Amino acid sequence: MVVRRRPQRGHRFTESPVLQLALQGWRSRTVGLLLMVAFLALVARGFYLQVINNDFLQEKGDSRYRRDIEVSASRGKITDRNGDMLAVSTPMKSIWAIPGDARTMDAPQKRQLAALLEMSVRELDGKIASDKTFVFVKRQVPPETADRIAALKLPGVHNEKEYRRYYPTGDMTAHIVGFTGVDDKGLEGVELAFQQSLLGRPGARTVIRDRRGNIVEDVGALKPPQDGKEIRLALDSKIQYLAYSHLKAAVESNKAKAGGAIVIDTRNGEILALANWPTYNPNNRQHLSGAQLRNRAITDTFEPGSVMKPFTAALALERGKVRFDTIINCAPGRLTIGSATISDAHPHGALTVAQVIQKSSNVGTAKIALGFPPQEMWEMFDSVGFGQMPNLGFPGEVNGRLRPWKNWRPIEQATMSYGHGIAVSLVQLARAYTVFAHDGELMPLSLIRLEDAPVRGVRVFSPQTSREVRAMLEMAVQPEGTAPKARVPGYRVGGKTGTAYKIEGGVYARKYIASFVGIAPISDPRLVVAVMIDEPTGGAHYGGDVAGPAFSQITGGALRTLGIVPDAPIQVAEAALGKGSL
Repeated sequence: MVVRRRPQRGHRFTESPVLQLALQGWRSRTVGLLLMVAFLALVARGFYLQVINNDFLQEKGDSRYRRDIEVSASRGKITDRNGDMLAVSTPMKSIWAIPGDARTMDAPQKRQLAALLEMSVRELDGKIASDKTFVFVKRQVPPETADRIAALKLPGVHNEKEYRRYYPTGDMTAHIVGFTGVDDKGLEGVELAFQQSLLGRPGARTVIRDRRGNIVEDVGALKPPQDGKEIRLALDSKIQYLAYSHLKAAVESNKAKAGGAIVIDTRNGEILALANWPTYNPNNRQHLSGAQLRNRAITDTFEPGSVMKPFTAALALERGKVRFDTIINCAPGRLTIGSATISDAHPHGALTVAQVIQKSSNVGTAKIALGFPPQEMWEMFDSVGFGQMPNLGFPGEVNGRLRPWKNWRPIEQATMSYGHGIAVSLVQLARAYTVFAHDGELMPLSLIRLEDAPVRGVRVFSPQTSREVRAMLEMAVQPEGTAPKARVPGYRVGGKTGTAYKIEGGVYARKYIASFVGIAPISDPRLVVAVMIDEPTGGAHYGGDVAGPAFSQITGGALRTLGIVPDAPIQVAEAALGKGSL
């Protein structure tokens, strides 16, 4: 009997209901389409970045090895009116380091580097011990020294070009030219006043550096540097030397504390010379003091004394209160106003207005001044620039002190007429005298050489008043005046002496300021020269004895330098040198 087996029903793997593909046909096509679109998008993006617009990737790649470095611009030159150099930038190098790499130097390499930089190994270690990525090891290193350091190929040590300021005329022009700091920025004088014009604009270059920061290839310039603008001053180096040397001699011979001198061209207000003593060498400023740095002619004020008397006389002439030959009774050499008494150094009797200026009578000047309302006298002082900034654009300019007229008492009005109770700078005083030299016009001052176009001043007095005051000033330097030592052989000159006590702690001290301000030549004024000597202690203290000789030497040399034709016969004045002065 044949037995038939019933076939067993088994299950194939693909027949499991759990494992069966349940994805519908349209879904599979959608997923495939999306994958294809994504792939095409990636291909398109890659093509765009690598072929069409590859700036981003190129920038990322360049950042690994390309650098843009600054190219220093040369600071503008400063010259005198004739083009002679007063300040110029010379190429130098700065030595800098990447501290992390520089610390890998061995001991002999450190000793070599320290020796070339003239510093100790300990100081060098202190520099490269920084946790910064960049440090200056030493600034303004001579190029030949930087080249020797570069030849050593020290790890992490590099150099870059920079500039150092050099001043050919040294201490002679220090106060007017000033100086820059190690970063080539102006700190004093013209260097500071004209910083933006002198500075220039740095350029840039693209270079390729290796991993250690060494430049292996110079790719080219991105932006060329723009050097600073040249500044041509009104200063004349020859006249500046005269002012500087004779001022120094006057301070030393009179055993004085300090002094200042200024020379102004009356035609246009250009400052041809401005000197101070003590001074300093801007090329070597290791041991500077505040006294050396002060530009006293511009920043310091003082009571001017009798150099103010011509302004009082000019006001009286202008208002018709007096004439050139009006008699003023100055006897007995004293004048009491309220509870105070003013007096003359030498008693006088009856004097003309011209003689009041010639002999410097305090009593005569006070009597003239008290004939005016205080407001009228204040307005005159204000109109010639007292109490106002000179507007030179120079650092440290001061206003001086001119108190409001409403607060004046009669004694104060009287003393201000001869220069007490008012404070001025030497620059203000010299500028004020341009009203007499330029036929009644107050001239603006300029440190910069001006074009040939005429410069107009502000009318203060009439030409006639100015000519009469000039005649009085010429009388003051004659043997009968207070300043025969201020005469200049071959030239007619005029001026006024000033002698005043210094104020210390709000009270007058037994210390003097001696000054002289003059005009030359009187026949056709070209120069105003002002000299101030602070605390002369050499036996003389009157302005005519102390500042007058310096005026004579500076003015005589300046007139000859400018080629001014003499307007008077050469006179030998030894007989008058023993005359007393005020």
